[in-house]
Amino acid sequence: MAVIKKFRIKSFKEQETLLQLDNISMFYDKRRILNDISFKVNRSEVLGLLGPNGVGKSTIFKIIMNIEQQKSGKIYLNGVDCSNFPIHERSSRFNLSYCPQYGGYLFDLSTLDNLKAVGEIRVKNQRARSERIEYLISRFQLEEVRDIRARLLSGGQKRRLTIAMALLGEPELLLLDEPFSFLDIKSIINIQEIIVKLQTENRITCVITDHQISALLKICDESFVLAEGKVIAKGTPSELIKNPEAQSAYFGDSFKIN
Repeated sequence: MAVIKKFRIKSFKEQETLLQLDNISMFYDKRRILNDISFKVNRSEVLGLLGPNGVGKSTIFKIIMNIEQQKSGKIYLNGVDCSNFPIHERSSRFNLSYCPQYGGYLFDLSTLDNLKAVGEIRVKNQRARSERIEYLISRFQLEEVRDIRARLLSGGQKRRLTIAMALLGEPELLLLDEPFSFLDIKSIINIQEIIVKLQTENRITCVITDHQISALLKICDESFVLAEGKVIAKGTPSELIKNPEAQSAYFGDSFKIN
């Protein structure tokens, strides 16, 4: 089994910015969700987004993908201002993939057919596409459910399927929204192992948000806490859980990593 990294120091990581958000603001009706949010994600980094419900974590993902358009601010990928690029160009040109909190697959298609549907878009060469699909089915332990409709899969199997679908195009940047939600302990560990392998073996940059705080912090190089539309604390997991502002807004005084 893979070793789950815990409070890993990222001294060996590349200090090259892959993603940058610069003064991003967002409103829903007249309610401000994000208030001049700025942060950078380095290549090969695993970054965690934390904060109470409704602070804009999923909104940040949607803005990065351009599923939703920010009201102000800029987004840079590989140093290029892509703030006005449509979703298909942002995804293909910068090799960006997104696993939403809910769904992300076609309910009445089998595991294999879901992978084929995405593969036809992301991998043009038919032989390469077939080889990639078979590799992902094996890597994500989906052999036994390859012909089962997605809606009949367990929670852990659905998570593994959506991550496999996101990896078909071999992305540089993977956004994972609540990958541990509603999963049992064994499934959470399995998803943790997958994320660690993606980063250590494939050098894929990951940005993750989840309310399973301990599970998230164990695999992150750095995290930050959002509250009232702003970044109120950031640092390595060990630094973050000791931060008074993060404790007050999110962790509480007694939180510890299990």
